[in-house]
Amino acid sequence: MSIRLAAWAALAATLSLVGCGGGGGGIGGTGAPMGTAQFSVTDAPACGFDAVNITIEKVRVHQSAAAGDNDGGWSEVVLSPAKRVDLLALTNGVLEDLGQTQLPAGTYTQLRLVLSANNGAHPLANSVVPTGAAEIALTTPSGQQSGIKLNVNLQVEAGKVADFVLDFDACKSVVKRGTSGEYNLKPVVSVIPVISDAGLRVVGFVDPAIALGSTTVSVQLDGKTVKSTPPDAAGRFVLYPVPVGQYDLVVTAAGRATAVMTGVPVTTTAPTQVNSAAVPIVPAASTTRSVDGTVTPADATVRALQTLTGGHKVEVQWAAVDALTGAFGLVLPVQAPVSTAYVPNPASLSFTPDAAVAGKYTLEATSSGSIKTQAIDVTSAVPPVSFTFP
Repeated sequence: MSIRLAAWAALAATLSLVGCGGGGGGIGGTGAPMGTAQFSVTDAPACGFDAVNITIEKVRVHQSAAAGDNDGGWSEVVLSPAKRVDLLALTNGVLEDLGQTQLPAGTYTQLRLVLSANNGAHPLANSVVPTGAAEIALTTPSGQQSGIKLNVNLQVEAGKVADFVLDFDACKSVVKRGTSGEYNLKPVVSVIPVISDAGLRVVGFVDPAIALGSTTVSVQLDGKTVKSTPPDAAGRFVLYPVPVGQYDLVVTAAGRATAVMTGVPVTTTAPTQVNSAAVPIVPAASTTRSVDGTVTPADATVRALQTLTGGHKVEVQWAAVDALTGAFGLVLPVQAPVSTAYVPNPASLSFTPDAAVAGKYTLEATSSGSIKTQAIDVTSAVPPVSFTFP
C-alpha cells in the first residue's frame, strides 16, 4: 500500500497545517527558503485479509533523526478529519493522497506517521477483516502513540515540489496473536521518492489462470523486495513507484514454480513493459512442501530465499510469525525455479528451469537487526526449524 507525501506546499481542502517548535525548524517566521513536500500511501499484497484499515491523523517530519516527540523543529500535516484508508485497495500502482505543505528547504531524516487510537467513539479506527470472518480491531502497540517512526532521507529543494510515497506492506505488518483471535500492527513501511510520473513503474501480465490474491509479483534487488503487488483479474500488474535501477522480477503463485526475469530496468522517462497480455508469464506447475518452526523472541521475522545459478538471490516467501508463540510456516515449491532475461517487447517468453537449485532454500530469521540462517532442502521432509536470538 502506498501513501503519497508531497514535500509540503499548498494545503488541501481537508488538511490543516501546523508548524511546531522554534529554533528555525518550523514552518513560519524563519525567512528560510521554502520547498514543498507531497505525501501519498500505497500497499503491497496482504495475506489472508479482505481489508486492512488504518486511520491516519498526521504526518510529522524533522531534520534530526534523534529528535524527540516534544523537541522543537517539527513540521506536520494534520488530516482533519483523520483519514481512514483500506490498504488493500492500494495495489497495482494505486496511491492515496495525504496532502502537501510548505516547509523549509533541506534534508529531513525522521518521519512519523501518526495513527488514530481505537477508542469508544471509533473502536475500529484501525482494523482487519480476515477472509471469511468479521471485522476486528487491530491492536496498535502503546509505543506507537507518538507515531510510526521512520528513518528517512527526504530532500526538499527550495521552490520545488518533492513527492514521496509511503509503501505500507500490510502482509508483513499484521501479526496474529496465538489463538486469541487478535492481531497486532507491526508496521513495515518504506518511503520512496517519486521523481517523475512518467516512469518508475514496471508493467506486465501473468497468465489469467493464476490471477489470484495469493499470487505475488515483485521487483527485488539482491533478495530484498522493493515493491510487490497481486495481479488484477486479467493478470495485469503494475509495480509503482519503483526507484531507478535494475531488478529481478519475481512471480510466486500457489502450486507453481517460482518464475524470475532478470535485468529488468526502471527509468524516470517511461514505464518498463516486460510483456503483453498475448505473451503472459506462465510459471510451471510444482508440488509443494510445508516447512514450519519457531522463532524466539516472537517479534522476529522469517523468509525463504533461493539463490539461482549465476548468483541471483530472490525472496520466494515471507513467513508470518505468531506474536505470542513465535510459530511460523511456509509452503515452498519443490520443482526448480525458472528464469529468463529481460528483453524489450518480447514476441515470446522462454523460461529455463534451474535444476541445480531445485528445492534448495535458505531460511533467514531477523530480530533487532541480527540475522540467523539455515539451509533446507524441500525435496524431502524438513524437520521443524528453530531460531533463538539472545
